[in-house]
Amino acid sequence: MRIRDGFLIQFIKLAGPFWNSGNKLVIRMDTVFLIILTVFQMGIAVVITEWNAALFDDLEQRSMTGLITQIGLLVLIFIANIAITTLHLIVKRRLLIGWRLWLTEKVISKWMHSGRHYQLTFMSKGDYDNPDGRIAEDIRIATEEAIALGHSLFYSLLLLGSFTEILWRLSGTVVVDLGFFTLTVAGYLVWISIIYAVCASILGWWMGKSLTAATNVRQSQEANYRRGLIKVQENSQAIALIQGEDNEQARILGSFQTIIAAYRQQTAAWKQIQMFTTGYSVTSMALPILVAAPRYIAGAITLGTLMQSVQAFQQMVSALSWPVNSMAEIANWRASVERVLGLVKALDELEHDISCHNSHQICVEKSKKSILKFDDVTIANLGVDNISATINTEIKAGERVLISGKVGTGAKLFEAIAGLWPWGFGHIQVPADGSLFFMPPRPYLPTGPLYAAICYPKATSLFERSDVENALRQVGLKEFVKQLDRVASWEQILSREQRQRLGLARVLLHRPKWIFIEEAMDSLSSDGEAQMLELLGNELPDAAILNITNQPSAEAFHQRKLKI
Repeated sequence: MRIRDGFLIQFIKLAGPFWNSGNKLVIRMDTVFLIILTVFQMGIAVVITEWNAALFDDLEQRSMTGLITQIGLLVLIFIANIAITTLHLIVKRRLLIGWRLWLTEKVISKWMHSGRHYQLTFMSKGDYDNPDGRIAEDIRIATEEAIALGHSLFYSLLLLGSFTEILWRLSGTVVVDLGFFTLTVAGYLVWISIIYAVCASILGWWMGKSLTAATNVRQSQEANYRRGLIKVQENSQAIALIQGEDNEQARILGSFQTIIAAYRQQTAAWKQIQMFTTGYSVTSMALPILVAAPRYIAGAITLGTLMQSVQAFQQMVSALSWPVNSMAEIANWRASVERVLGLVKALDELEHDISCHNSHQICVEKSKKSILKFDDVTIANLGVDNISATINTEIKAGERVLISGKVGTGAKLFEAIAGLWPWGFGHIQVPADGSLFFMPPRPYLPTGPLYAAICYPKATSLFERSDVENALRQVGLKEFVKQLDRVASWEQILSREQRQRLGLARVLLHRPKWIFIEEAMDSLSSDGEAQMLELLGNELPDAAILNITNQPSAEAFHQRKLKI
């Protein structure tokens, strides 16, 4: 199903359950309160037109007493309007941030589930680029604009209901003499406002229909540009060492050129809307006076009634013109909604594609035994071409196994065990206790205190500080013992060898029963790697160790070799 087919229904299905979530009582109360405050806002608009009519009638009669009365009423309207508007803002923003939080948690839980954020990068088709921007920015726009548009639409419907009655009453009955017959028209200002608003809406929607596509393109290019800047920041050391600044500058500016092209496309769409809305605003200001003035000149209505008719006409036209007035916001909202739906749809498709129901996938199952078992397992690439021999073997707890063959294939085997690489065939049984620990070549060290980076992904409260300090000394990083509370971007500060040694310290702290080492000590010397392997063997004698390494000196540590 395409994203554009029933996108509104898809959005409701995705985001609508917020009103039935765990905090539904508070959410529904805030929603009802927001509706009530919106009705009060409309009531203020009606009161203002009544006050405006009374004011001009008093001015026409030169009544000082009436003027003073109107000043007093204005103060009351002023106070009530401030109170209602302020409360409305508070409730709306509380509802808005709650909705955004709920939807963000829902999408992130799908994105971060079982490595889907990693597997998504291997999908060959679908609208899922820049998931970070879709989660951070598009969800914000999707929820904020939805509430803003919903509020403005409801307010417009209230205005339409209230001011249609007022304008009908003020219009009276007009007799139009067409020569050969006369036509009696009741509520003529209502009919003029409807015809004017409908014609303007059709024209405005036609002129602005290209804005949605242009906005979507620009949002995508802006996200790509931000992603490129983040990538440069993450690899700043490597870029500086190789003196790649000129290349990166050209690449970044080239990326910005795509933004300029998208900006021009959006400007062209905006230009049409701006031309229309500018003329529309001028006409909307003058038209009600021109069509209501003849009755005032003829003495059929007072000056106050004329001004009230003008305001009622403008309010009714504004309500009828909601699609035109909200065109830009609708385009921006729809573009963001489609980007969020695109990410969710890609994740759902990925979930289906890698399920065990697919015969072209590796199925990972939990085993009650403390073994790692491979049944007719073959690793394949994304094109379902086999890149490994069929594996049929069993690895028991405490075994030390050297994985030989192509390093890339061995890495994919580890990912298959972790449930991250489903492409291939066969079944893998992993220990049910789940104490599998994978050591990649570049361990992830989140920004923050070094203490938390070493304990990651578990909380620091689960480890004694003395154990962390001891682990640092064991892996040869005693100089960092006094820096455990230092907050820094450790991935950029530490060398590759220091990061790998911290990864070893992390293993000593977590004490897993199954350790998978993927060239996680390739920056160490052959003696250094042998020493660290010996350390793991001594500290974790019951742990099974599967190791991918090119160091010949490491072979003596292992009990057997598994060639893939």
